[in-house]
Amino acid sequence: MLSPDARQQEYLLHAIDGAQGIGTQRELFLWSQGALQALLPHGVLLCIELDEQGRARKVDCLHSTVLAPSARALLCDPAQGPAPAWLRQWQQGGMRPLALQAGAMGHGLMHGSGPLAMGGSAFVLLGLPGEPGRHASWLLQLLLPYLHLAQQRIASAAQAAALAPAVSPRQAEILAWLREGKSNEEIGRQLGISALTVKNHLQRLYRQLGVHNRAHAVARSAVQPHG
Repeated sequence: MLSPDARQQEYLLHAIDGAQGIGTQRELFLWSQGALQALLPHGVLLCIELDEQGRARKVDCLHSTVLAPSARALLCDPAQGPAPAWLRQWQQGGMRPLALQAGAMGHGLMHGSGPLAMGGSAFVLLGLPGEPGRHASWLLQLLLPYLHLAQQRIASAAQAAALAPAVSPRQAEILAWLREGKSNEEIGRQLGISALTVKNHLQRLYRQLGVHNRAHAVARSAVQPHG
């Protein structure tokens, strides 16, 4: 039975703990360059969103290795890139961790959740230092549920941002000062408007965001696109 040594066990616990706080793609990248890199050194991480049939719907490419724009674009293409062929190979192999030979990208390792009602995911590590063995496959299998849930949170946040109403540039300025804990009077002085005008802006903003107070407006606006 495979098991991590004391050092890997520490890295693994750190990776699992850190993965549960991932909510953005930037946080996923930082996590992959720390905890994941310590366990499974790699140059590129592909995060593949799957539809209900298990086909690639979207591919995100996180990399510390310098990639030519054309190479990155191909890796991120869910139709013309390598993801569909790798998915078929993985599915035909019983959806177990799959070692890949990725041409110029060197050795790779792939695993995923398979198709799920709410959308599945698959992950590909490229640029591994050598051919992945049973231990590397086992580590990726252990981390898969946490990677999948992180990907789900990132996708949900992106959907919420796409559906949310955009805030205006003036509202964005007021929100920025709200985050600093400024009062209406202080915000008004900073923007050259009256406290009453600030209050009116805030009331419209509350209705627009579907919130009732300053704290909720700041929290809700964290996923708002600016108009």
